[in-house]
Amino acid sequence: MTGSPEAAPATPPSDAPSVIAPPLAPFPEAWPRLGLGCAGLGDLFALLPEETAAATLAAAWDSGLRYFDTAPWYGHGLSEHRLGTALRGWPRAAVTVSTKVGRVYDPAPRGEDARIQWKGGLNFARRFDYSAEGFEASLAQSRLRLGTPAVEALVIHDLDRGYHGADHDRHMRDLTGSGLAFLHGLRRRGEIAAVGMGMNRLEDFAALAPWIEVDFFLVAMPYTLIDQSALEGPMTDCLRRGIRVVIGAPFASGLLANPSDPGLMYGYGPVPEAIRARALAIEAVCLRHGVPLAAAALQFPLLHPAVVSVIPGAVSPAQLRQNAANAARPIPPELWGDLRRAGLIHPDAPVAPPAA
Repeated sequence: MTGSPEAAPATPPSDAPSVIAPPLAPFPEAWPRLGLGCAGLGDLFALLPEETAAATLAAAWDSGLRYFDTAPWYGHGLSEHRLGTALRGWPRAAVTVSTKVGRVYDPAPRGEDARIQWKGGLNFARRFDYSAEGFEASLAQSRLRLGTPAVEALVIHDLDRGYHGADHDRHMRDLTGSGLAFLHGLRRRGEIAAVGMGMNRLEDFAALAPWIEVDFFLVAMPYTLIDQSALEGPMTDCLRRGIRVVIGAPFASGLLANPSDPGLMYGYGPVPEAIRARALAIEAVCLRHGVPLAAAALQFPLLHPAVVSVIPGAVSPAQLRQNAANAARPIPPELWGDLRRAGLIHPDAPVAPPAA
């Protein structure tokens, strides 16, 4: 679907239904390289006041950000509502919005609190549905929350074997049976510009990258400054097939913003001490070059030729402005060489800007 004519054809596993994708236009070349991941706007780790959420989005616009990634799952609709409020004040054609499909929401029964996993959010009950019908319902709900009739990209959300357990294969059959074809149809008709798939775990990324027909993967953890475990398998598959990659957690869910902070997380959980020690060693090399660790964490993934964008989160105007400044900060090439010689990044990780 997205590869060059010379790319090897993608082949699904023998037990997966065949997915035939029609020829589509190339991935949009003007995709913004820096965006805002809006999970924090849904009260991910802490309750976020409305005025702070609005001020953070205003700071994003003022800092030049024009790409915003959200999802129904983020605060059970709250993130989309907050982003939609901001969208109504911006020139819509200037903004790239991606949201996600795979979860549909119903009103919580009166008197019951159906919210799970988030510190706050809205009181709606989640159900999973990766079929065409589920994707259509999810998109309709997202359009209403966002207050916009169209989004630029839809991302298949969290179809991870570890996340869904015994239900994974049933959800995958729904996806390959009708859900993916529904997304391809939207793409073919020009209703969206790209089809994506979110990945949290290396195992799922490696299993899907050789065959699933998407325009891009939104990768949350397996390719960061502290972990390049995806380099030799799925990232290579993406290059071979012409699939782009958006890095959704360049700070590894917090650690690479400040590894000395005991309150920050790694992979959405507590930080193993060996991982913290590695992060501190990387930070020491960065500081010898006068570069904040956060700046290196933001810019390192973009050196891989498959990566088109990074979308760090922010929950305050100050964080947002710091991210924008770090993304633009000059980094001497010698820093990457020192990290490589110290064994702190993969020896084959790309460390030169991709050729234009």
